[in-house]
Amino acid sequence: MPYFVGGPVRPHSCDPLRAEGSRYPVTAMKPLPIALLVACYLASGLAARAQTSPNDSSSPLAAREEARYSTETEPLKPLGKKFVKNLLLDQKDIWTSPFHVKRSDAKWWLLFGTATGALIATDHWTSRQLPNTNDQARFSARISNVGAMYTVIPVTAAFYVGGVLTDNAKARETGLLGAEALVNGVILSEVLKFATRRQRPLDDGGHGQFFHGGNSFPSGHTMAAFALASVVAHEYRDKKVVPVIAYGLATLVGAARFSARKHFASDVVAAGAMGWFVGTYVFETHQEASRGRSTIKAITHPQVIPQLLPGGYGISLAWHP
Repeated sequence: MPYFVGGPVRPHSCDPLRAEGSRYPVTAMKPLPIALLVACYLASGLAARAQTSPNDSSSPLAAREEARYSTETEPLKPLGKKFVKNLLLDQKDIWTSPFHVKRSDAKWWLLFGTATGALIATDHWTSRQLPNTNDQARFSARISNVGAMYTVIPVTAAFYVGGVLTDNAKARETGLLGAEALVNGVILSEVLKFATRRQRPLDDGGHGQFFHGGNSFPSGHTMAAFALASVVAHEYRDKKVVPVIAYGLATLVGAARFSARKHFASDVVAAGAMGWFVGTYVFETHQEASRGRSTIKAITHPQVIPQLLPGGYGISLAWHP
């Protein structure tokens, strides 16, 4: 039986956890800082990592270069090995990223922690501001399926297969990096769900208690949608309409998960931020490895130019870093 601070517990029509004088049980308040710390630990590290060069990563650039996807279509076996190696390097960077945060990156801790904390504190109230009818929940649930795995996986596969069939290197790369970002997002969201065990809005009065056997924090659909949208938006950033459509659909997924009463606002916002950071990091890391490999290749593979000289012939070597 929980211990309440204040006078004797009296029933309340709106909030069964509320005690006399609007005081809450000590046990209900303890999980919040812990859950917030878990989320901030990873999200702030990913935020800082996404804003810095992958050269500062804990994964050596040489390892990234070896696992770099080719600009040409590769056989499935070596491609699969590279995919798995990239995932392992990504996971290492994701879970160790907070240990590499610099003092100048403290703003990400403050920004994400403040926003997530404020949303968690008001989740019970915000979740009740919509009509919350059965029709609303059913319609929103259908819309949110845009971010379901059975939707985003075929989209990602379509990019890759389309790139192979049309010999489009950018489409192939989008498919590969999109798949990599999705798998990283799934692992991250499932671990956080297991660690925080938050109840969903329709569970136990809609208070969103942490460490009560739920799986609400963060929203897996939203994280997957933003992870893929981030990769697509970065790949096709030269076409202004593509990032708008990609992020627009991802935002629609997050809003639908909230209005379907599958998640609280904090679950959606935190998942969207972390999904974006994961997608951005996967893209930037691949680009950095590509630039590093191009420089090494330019140095180790000079251009050979035949020379016709008076009285003989020869060759000259030209380096183009």
